[in-house]
Amino acid sequence: MVDGERLVDRAVRTLREGGCDEVFAVLGAWIGDVPNAEVLINDDWRDGMGSSLRVALRALADTDADAAVVTLVDLPGLTPAAVRRLVESGAELAAAAYDGERGHPVLFAREHWTGVAERARGDVGAREYVREHKAELQIIEVGDVASGEDMDVPRNT
Repeated sequence: MVDGERLVDRAVRTLREGGCDEVFAVLGAWIGDVPNAEVLINDDWRDGMGSSLRVALRALADTDADAAVVTLVDLPGLTPAAVRRLVESGAELAAAAYDGERGHPVLFAREHWTGVAERARGDVGAREYVREHKAELQIIEVGDVASGEDMDVPRNT
């Protein structure tokens, strides 16, 4: 919880307020209700975030969406303004950056979905695909409106 809000609810709200029309929440270890999102179940959640990304991309393929913003649930400093920058960037492949350091969320135009899904394995997610397409990647600085803090990554003190 962050400020009395479940992480998943905070992520959904941030994406919606940032301009995402449809939001999927991929669940596995815990399954429950997530208001304002379509819940997708990842039976292979133990395999890592790559399997969750594949579940989401398969579901997206059945929509008329032309791009997807992919984020992690444990980014308490992500803001709607940061998501909006990605959504409004016009990019086909973009990543948020915080004071020059690349992070989440990442935006993928539809043409990238198959390639991302093919490489999404374990806890790597889309990292390999993004590295392979670095020349196409647009970095969108959002550090002035958001924090890239990841609750899973210890801070250097």
